[in-house]
Amino acid sequence: MEVILKKSVEGLGAPGDVLNVADGYARNYLLPMQLAVHATERNRRYLEHQKRVIDQQESKNREHAQEIAAQITGVTCTLKRRAGENDRLFGSVTSMDVAEAVRAEGFELERRFFELTEPIRELGVFMVPVKLHTDVVVELRVVVEREA
Repeated sequence: MEVILKKSVEGLGAPGDVLNVADGYARNYLLPMQLAVHATERNRRYLEHQKRVIDQQESKNREHAQEIAAQITGVTCTLKRRAGENDRLFGSVTSMDVAEAVRAEGFELERRFFELTEPIRELGVFMVPVKLHTDVVVELRVVVEREA
């Protein structure tokens, strides 16, 4: 049976893929779980329309992300934290802390955009990658200073 996937299915394909699968698999799993629809001419036309709409939306999102990236480039966020000897912090600086510092600078970014591999645990200057879109990643300069 020929089906069009509506959602990504592990080991099968991505949304929009037209696949030929076993009748039982389609009838008993893909169609009832609304993971796929029959590959009729009407559904194919609808799929093409949806792809165009999604591509337009994706283009708008990418442009918006590039505008934000241009504004963020050159911004430095300064965080003041208590530190012990050897410049080790009491605690750590997480993506939530960086998001709050960026919000104080006037940018509304969620903490999920900041890709810290691990929390910052010492004083210094760090470059934190900010992934605004799958194609748009910008580096944000974060300075962690000792609290007076």
